[in-house]
Amino acid sequence: MTETKKTNKEILLKGLKLMGASLACMFIGPTLIYISQTKLSKPIDTIMLIIAILICGLAVFTAFKGINIILDSIFKNKDF
Repeated sequence: MTETKKTNKEILLKGLKLMGASLACMFIGPTLIYISQTKLSKPIDTIMLIIAILICGLAVFTAFKGINIILDSIFKNKDF
């Protein structure tokens, strides 16, 4: 008799937290890019643009990592 696979809820919660962080970065990054592009006269605006681009990259990375963790929690079979 085969056992049914169950979702590991702890790992699923970890993946959902990463997806939430990714969602926040997806809004913060482009907003900072827009703000820094409106007035690029000061050196702080250039630094803010670089930080905003890094936040956008972080959003993409955490989204892929979160999806990977969620799929692992659903489909990966761990024999303890």
